[in-house]
Amino acid sequence: MALLLSDLVDRPDLHLSVAACPEHLDRPVLAAHVSELVRPGPWLQGGELLMTIGLLLPMDVAACRAYVDDVTAAGAHALALGLGRDLPHQEAPGPLVAAAREAGLPLLTVGANVPFIAVTKAVFAAQAAEQRAAVERAFETQRRLTAAASGGGGLTPTLDAWTSATGVRAHVTDPLGRTVATGSDGPREPDAAAAGLVRRVAVGGLRSSAAAPGLEVQPLGARRLRGMLVLAGDPGPDARLLISGLVSLLSLELERRHLADEPERRRRAGLLGRLLDPSITAEQAADVLAGAGLAAEAVRGVVVEAPGDEAAREIAADLALAVPGGLTRTRGALVEAVVGEGIDPDAALTHFAPGCPAGIGSPVPAGAARTSLREAGGLLGLSRTAGHPVRARHDRSSALLLDLGDRTTLTGYADTLLGPLDAADPTGALTLTLATWLDSGSSWDETARRLGLHRHTVRNRLDKAARLTGRRLDDGDDRFDLWLALRARRAARRG
Repeated sequence: MALLLSDLVDRPDLHLSVAACPEHLDRPVLAAHVSELVRPGPWLQGGELLMTIGLLLPMDVAACRAYVDDVTAAGAHALALGLGRDLPHQEAPGPLVAAAREAGLPLLTVGANVPFIAVTKAVFAAQAAEQRAAVERAFETQRRLTAAASGGGGLTPTLDAWTSATGVRAHVTDPLGRTVATGSDGPREPDAAAAGLVRRVAVGGLRSSAAAPGLEVQPLGARRLRGMLVLAGDPGPDARLLISGLVSLLSLELERRHLADEPERRRRAGLLGRLLDPSITAEQAADVLAGAGLAAEAVRGVVVEAPGDEAAREIAADLALAVPGGLTRTRGALVEAVVGEGIDPDAALTHFAPGCPAGIGSPVPAGAARTSLREAGGLLGLSRTAGHPVRARHDRSSALLLDLGDRTTLTGYADTLLGPLDAADPTGALTLTLATWLDSGSSWDETARRLGLHRHTVRNRLDKAARLTGRRLDDGDDRFDLWLALRARRAARRG
């Protein structure tokens, strides 16, 4: 409890009397300050008991009113006038009492032979006792939190003990922001404001935190981000002392879970090895997926190139947690994973493997998982160049290959073959007609339909394109050269 004016008045050793506004003795005393200035306001911070003997203060109505207004405006909670035989006043002057009543400022008098230092010591002794009591309460609450955490019940008992002690609701999310544990009265999912803070901490990692009115998010984990603590409420001074301890206890539990999951991760890595066996049948592949708890008609492979073997093991463990039913294993610095077709691994890769080259294979039947995984591994080179995970798409296989090429070489090849068309027709109509014809399977009618032209116009344009490029449209190799030049130009423009 904070020290109140009434507590000071009740102390017999201080000989304090109330001269004005006894109804306001419930104000807390944050400090005791002595000043003989006529305008002490600039030297106050608020909440003080200001003590004076009135040495320089004229005891007329105007001067006392100005003095009290200055003290009140500065936030002082009370005024104390020292009395004594050798002091300017032996009782509270009427103008000062009237001014204090008018302003609603409690006016106390300090009895003779009571030095101001005695009042100051009493104030700061009470504050020290309150701080000591707060620390003792914090230690006691910390013991309760530790007991809850050591009971083997997981995260929820610790969160319940925290809320019971502080009144602040709390829940824990995984690094992707999904709620994994909550107190008995906590939210099952973060609201929009909390979700935004969670995303900020997820990006910032262990060295970050985020706060908004009534919300606070703290990272959890030792060496890697294992989750986030979301606090909903306004922690008071006592609760603020405990947040770091709560974070430590929850981090230890998440790290314990991480270590305890190691045997299961090894088992699932073994399942992945069986799934990738070249001799596996479709029925056996289905059995492997069932053993992994992965109900999916199709799967896709994911390959990540980590900075080192240790980083690969950490990423594999994170992906195993983040992707429900997914199977992961490591081969040196490579992380291989097989996930259900309905799972989008991009978000997990962004969080757990930022900056690492990664390929995502096409969805295939479970028995062909090794094909998708091989496809994902083949995309690592493109991912290194692109700077982000690359997903295989059957309708863009040629584009993926062209994206691996040097931009200058691609542009030079396309310009060499298509340059005569550019020079003869700056509008690009000839090039567009040729590209549409090749994309439509060399169909004159389909090309005419797509471009809204007469069939004879299409034929005339293509004949002209053949003459300018020196290529025969009825020759397969020449058609491939033209198609490749057009795709190379598209790839160069994308780059």
